[in-house]
Amino acid sequence: MPNFSLEPQVFLDAARQYQTPFHLYDEKGIRETARRLKKAFSGVPTFQEYFAVKALPTPAILRILKEEGCGVDCASTAELMLAKACGFEGQDIMFSANDVPPEEFKLARKMNAFINLDDITHVETLRDNGGVPEEVCLRYNPGSSFNIAGAIMGEPEEAKYGMTRPQLTEALLKLKALGAKKFGLHSFVSSNTTDTNYYPALARLLFKTGVQLMEETGLTLSFVNLSGGIGIPYRPDAAEADIEQIGAGVAREYDKIFTQKGITGVAIKTELGRYMTGPHGWLVTTILHEKRIYRHYLGVDASACDLMRPAMYGAYHHITIPAREGQPATEMVDVTGSLCENNDKFAINRLLPETQIGDVLVIHDTGAHGLSMGYNYNGKLRCKEVLYCQDGSFKMIRRAETVRDYFATLDIDPDYGALITEE
Repeated sequence: MPNFSLEPQVFLDAARQYQTPFHLYDEKGIRETARRLKKAFSGVPTFQEYFAVKALPTPAILRILKEEGCGVDCASTAELMLAKACGFEGQDIMFSANDVPPEEFKLARKMNAFINLDDITHVETLRDNGGVPEEVCLRYNPGSSFNIAGAIMGEPEEAKYGMTRPQLTEALLKLKALGAKKFGLHSFVSSNTTDTNYYPALARLLFKTGVQLMEETGLTLSFVNLSGGIGIPYRPDAAEADIEQIGAGVAREYDKIFTQKGITGVAIKTELGRYMTGPHGWLVTTILHEKRIYRHYLGVDASACDLMRPAMYGAYHHITIPAREGQPATEMVDVTGSLCENNDKFAINRLLPETQIGDVLVIHDTGAHGLSMGYNYNGKLRCKEVLYCQDGSFKMIRRAETVRDYFATLDIDPDYGALITEE
């Protein structure tokens, strides 16, 4: 189920202290999830989670996860710089290349991060931009060969990520000639699944492929990165992923394919984002306007600029009204923002309790791919972020954007400042 671990009063207290809209994150919940994940994978040696920075690139959150023993997965110069600023260094950083400019390889090499190559042509790019390290990772796209109980997961052949099976061998032989001695294997073939069979099936495929590649190339398999893909239940009636069962399933595959065959020293890594922080974030907003035409609309002070997922692909996010907790859901409404786009809707034909203008409304499960996907259409400014600390206090961890922030890139125009005023 969506995370209802915070009492309704917490949201009302936060809204009294900070003007809406804002994203609220639960420190305790994030820490507990990190610890639960680590315990669930205690059956495999040398496990480490590399939090996907793209999910929630906020320093206060990254530092919490660092304190819990996590590394970070980065995919750009800015994310690498953010990781460094938050105290991550060396092989606590995984740089997953995906059509990136060559200079980003150079920066990642300078930081001694793990390099995860997405394409066979990146071998030469890495060689010419920082050089090939002794240990390098390859991303594998298994195509239709990956399935669970006969069903293809994630349609990997339609994904732009990774190399084919023959390309893995070719790439590793090239890397070996350039000085590589060890390799990691990575694959991302599904998104937001709560199927407990997904990770074990992916582990089985990568473990077997890793063994084959060792035999074909003479290189040592040093780690397997299961990437992300474990999801969260956005709907109230949906079941969460059983992370303990998932971890145990991966451990069984590890024992069968590695331990029983005398293969040792293969570390296991994950790159979860949504699972780690998604359920521990909420978009808190206020009802500003009510409109009744062919439908009943509730207009709020947040917009798709603060949470793109519903507008982008119709994603469901549960909505509650703290002041109306326990009241029957009798009003069929669309919950909308103020953008000049008809898809700027957080909910369509959603039953909610009877509301009033000024009510605080809470949109659940926005702790991943919420503010990080924000944008400035219509000149909208990104909202603030607030942390609900373990001691029960609140702390603003990112201020809201201002008009000056919005126009800051116009500094090529010496007269632009005269055009900007802030009340």
